[in-house]
Amino acid sequence: MEGEMRNYAIVWLQVLISASFIFFIAKKLPKGLKRLISVLPIVCLFLYLPLNLHTAHLGGGMGFIVSWLANFKLLLFAFDKGPLSNPRLSLGSFVALTCLPIKIQQNPPPQNSHKSQKSPLNYAIKILIFGLVLCSYEYGDYMHQNVVAFLNYLHLYLSLDMGLAVLAALARATLGLELEPQFNEPYLSSSLQDFWGRRWNLMVSRTLRPTVYEPTRDLATRFVSRKWAALPAVFMTFVVSAVMHELMLYYLARGVPSLDFGLFFVLHGLGVVVEIALKKAFADRCRLPWMISGPLTLGFAMVTGCWLFLPPLRQCNQFERMAEERRYNNNN
Repeated sequence: MEGEMRNYAIVWLQVLISASFIFFIAKKLPKGLKRLISVLPIVCLFLYLPLNLHTAHLGGGMGFIVSWLANFKLLLFAFDKGPLSNPRLSLGSFVALTCLPIKIQQNPPPQNSHKSQKSPLNYAIKILIFGLVLCSYEYGDYMHQNVVAFLNYLHLYLSLDMGLAVLAALARATLGLELEPQFNEPYLSSSLQDFWGRRWNLMVSRTLRPTVYEPTRDLATRFVSRKWAALPAVFMTFVVSAVMHELMLYYLARGVPSLDFGLFFVLHGLGVVVEIALKKAFADRCRLPWMISGPLTLGFAMVTGCWLFLPPLRQCNQFERMAEERRYNNNN
C-alpha cells in the first residue's frame, strides 16, 4: 500500500504540473486548432496516468476525475468554452477546477445561507449506513442476492456522494468558493430524466451537456425541428457516457471491457428519449404522480442495474476490494 500511495502522489504531481502548463502556456494561445494541439498531449497523459494505480479507490477515482472530467474540461477549454475559459480565474482556481470534480456557483447564496449545503445530520446518517454496508459484506454468503444487490447500490451511491462532497469541501475551504452540489438525493427522482439530469452525479451531466449534448442538438437541427433535436442529442450523450464508463471499468479490472456495462447506459438513454418524446407529444398532460413515477424510476434503475451494471463490477470483485481497502485504511 505504501508503494501505491507513492505512485498516487507522483500521479497527482504530474496532474498539477500539467494543469499549470495549461494555465501559463496553452491559455496564451488563440482558441481553436492551436490551443487544441497544445492540450492534446495533456489529454493523452491524463488517459494514461490511472494505469499507474491499482487500488479500487485510488485508481478508479483518478480515472473518473482526471481521465474523464478533466479531459472533457480541457477539450472545452481548447475552444474557449466551459469553466476553465473564465479569464478572471487565478492559478489556484484554474488548477482546482481542472483537477477536481467541482463547479463554481455563478450566483452563490449569501454567506449565512446553507441552502446549497446538506446538513451535518444528512452526512452523519449516510456515514452510519455506509459503515453498516461495509460490515455486511462479511455475511454476504448468508444473504439473498437481491439484498446483496441493494447493498451494492448503497455502496456505490454513498461512496460517490461522500467522496465528492469531501473534495468539494476541501476546495471550498482552501479557495473560499461556493460550489454546486454533486448529488441531489437521487432516491427522490420522479423520472429517468430527473434522475440522470438533475439528481445523479451532477458533475458528469454538467460536463456532458456542453461537450456532447449541445453540439449534437445543434447538428440535429439541420435535419429535424428544434423541438425534436433533443432526442438524438440525449441518446448520443448516453452513448458517450457508456464509452467512458467502459473506460472506467478498464481502469478497475484491467481486462477485456464488458459491453454489458456500457449497454446499461445505452438502455437508459433510450428510456430517457422515450420519456422526452412522450412529454413533448402529450405536452405534459399525462404526467404521473410521484407516488407512482418515483418507484417505477428506481425500480427500472435497480432491475437494469442488477442485469447489466453490477455483474461486471462483481466479476472484478470491486465491492469486496473497496471494503477491504477501507478496513485496511481504518486499521492503519
